[in-house]
Amino acid sequence: MKRTLPLIATLLLMTATASAQDYGQTATLKIWDNTTAPHSNGITTPETEKEPNRVRNTSEATLYIFPADKAKVTGQAVVICPGGGYGMLAMDHEGYEMAKWFAANGITGAVLKYRMPNHHPEVPLEDAVQALRIMAGLEAGATGYTADKVGIVGSSAGGHLAAMASTIGSFKPAFSVLFYPVITAVQGKRHQGSFINLLSEQRTPEQDAAYSLESRVTADTPPAILLLSDDDKTVPPVNSTLYYNALKAHGIEASMHIYPSGGHGWASATRSATRPSGRTPCWTGSAGSTNKQAWHEPRPGSRTPERTGTNRTAARRLHPGGNPARGVPSVGFSGPCIAVCRLFPIFPCERTPVPRESRCGLRLIF
Repeated sequence: MKRTLPLIATLLLMTATASAQDYGQTATLKIWDNTTAPHSNGITTPETEKEPNRVRNTSEATLYIFPADKAKVTGQAVVICPGGGYGMLAMDHEGYEMAKWFAANGITGAVLKYRMPNHHPEVPLEDAVQALRIMAGLEAGATGYTADKVGIVGSSAGGHLAAMASTIGSFKPAFSVLFYPVITAVQGKRHQGSFINLLSEQRTPEQDAAYSLESRVTADTPPAILLLSDDDKTVPPVNSTLYYNALKAHGIEASMHIYPSGGHGWASATRSATRPSGRTPCWTGSAGSTNKQAWHEPRPGSRTPERTGTNRTAARRLHPGGNPARGVPSVGFSGPCIAVCRLFPIFPCERTPVPRESRCGLRLIF
């Protein structure tokens, strides 16, 4: 039964103690735990971290805040939801490494250590919504770190959580940035492990439909940018294309970038740079490049265009006005950093005439 959040819950928002996890954050805010949140996930055993930065069994929601560089402050913030299949949290490359980049570029990054659902899907959603409210200044605890515009960033299962907040959350973010997100529970397209952890292995078709977020998009869903790799063997790329198409069907501004290679789990630069394959999902061409990979051309032996959305027609759809066959981009961006700048006025990519590598700092992540 849903419990009413008592007033005392606001007193649980506190700064870090000596025993708190240290990711380099400036402040740590405890949101709530199973005894003070509206719902419990039923986990009563201690949180574990058997591998560095791989946190499991979470029953307490916490925000790790990395404030924006004061010299570059944009007045914006993002709540960052790490992935982990709703069974654990990858706190480094999908968490605090992202937050540090955002902070260095004038955007306050707040990494959310959310409670594992443990078959209670309302639990991580209420954690994400409360985190957004805190960073927007609508709940106590983050004085000095709040922002007028608060977006949400999510990777893999964290992308599903970010999309949940964007579609069925009671308080929606201003925008979302989704890395290779889990979106659909449709058989043959889903990441089964995430939905087993979120719902159960014996879930009903009605439950699958309720948490297939391509069917939950409305006119109130915020703009989104989706970034993924065509060769992702973990979360099928069709998850992103379904969400993108749903957004466009409702007239919502969106951008999607499908890289020929990169696999899954490459959200931050250090992760990508050290992949054994040496692959990176970043574009390497400059503005106006005629590199056909930058236009998402299909590769020999690649999956069908219907599954990946990477054929020539899709390239034109993703970049309206451009002509990939002639190497003529519609907006001339030199990678996803500029795409994000143009879609969301939150990134300081084009404010000063500095070299592209500095101007497009987003390449460090994307």
